[in-house]
Amino acid sequence: MTIYNFSAGPAVLPKPVLEKAQEELVNYKSSQMSVMELSHRSVLFDEIIKNAEKLLRELMDIPENYKVLFLQGGASLQFTMIPLNLAQGKKALYVNTGAWAKKAISAAKQIEDVEVEVIALSEDKNFTYIPKITKDMVDQDAAYLHITTNETIGGIRYTDIPDTGDVPLIADMSSNILANDYKVSDFGLIYAGAQKNIGPAGLTVVIIREDLIKEGQNIPPMLDYSVLAANDSMYNTPPTYAIYIAGLVFEWLKDLGGLDEILKQDQEKAQLLYDYIDSTDFYISPVAKEDRSITNVPFITGDDELDKKFNSEAKAYGFENLKGHRSVGGMRASLYNAFPKEGVEELVKFMKNFEEENKEK
Repeated sequence: MTIYNFSAGPAVLPKPVLEKAQEELVNYKSSQMSVMELSHRSVLFDEIIKNAEKLLRELMDIPENYKVLFLQGGASLQFTMIPLNLAQGKKALYVNTGAWAKKAISAAKQIEDVEVEVIALSEDKNFTYIPKITKDMVDQDAAYLHITTNETIGGIRYTDIPDTGDVPLIADMSSNILANDYKVSDFGLIYAGAQKNIGPAGLTVVIIREDLIKEGQNIPPMLDYSVLAANDSMYNTPPTYAIYIAGLVFEWLKDLGGLDEILKQDQEKAQLLYDYIDSTDFYISPVAKEDRSITNVPFITGDDELDKKFNSEAKAYGFENLKGHRSVGGMRASLYNAFPKEGVEELVKFMKNFEEENKEK
């Protein structure tokens, strides 16, 4: 039985990447050592981290005046680091689009010297759409405006990036980094947990415009962007193996044709699923069509018991981690870059059969 992993994270990785990692596991480049055993100060690891950064810069067309950091702590640590580094004594603006945006807002509110203002939210419709943001809504004296470009749980994404004027735009891009056509230059800072589209859990990528890196703020060093940037992500031992895998993923993406090609594939996969959902009254997509995520696709039948039956039979069929997040229920198909198109085709086939067997006669 073929297993298809629909997990929202840690998520499916490209098979060629896993196979190369397996091949090099115990003897990396004739060193007689695994990458997991290499000193982060060694020549071999220096090549790994520099190559990973080079490839990511190429893939995302990252301008020279942005630093790329490979950090630990997950995207959730960035919820605190961002206001701590950028907004002390200032106002920080947020858009509340769901579970992850709410966590970022909550963390920022715990920084005593930061005034947090939520300028828009979509809670009135259970976070099923992206609220419109116009430039006149953005206080030009604010430290930044924070958005979550793709809500993993709710399945909504920004298709248009808001104009913030001179205010830096900060983005949690964890679940659609490397799966969008955004321009890095439109953002002041981008951050993403790796475990969805980059590599294994334990690595966080931060892309920050250099003018936002401020020294002498009396911040604990492990939380200070200036310290981490000055030490090229190696103030302490970085997540070396996760960075190695990320580099292999970046190589895989480059060999595929880069972000234009993978975005085309992602759109095709998502459209297959959305087209079927829209063609029947049996399944429902709760998300506004114009804001639908192409990486996380939630759907329901409208009957909790039927959803439970679907999830049970889907797991037996070989679909892993298709159950929706506990906070929203239903089903959720996470179709990250490495998820194969044939997995979506098999899911649609299964959905059709389930509908035939369970719809009211």
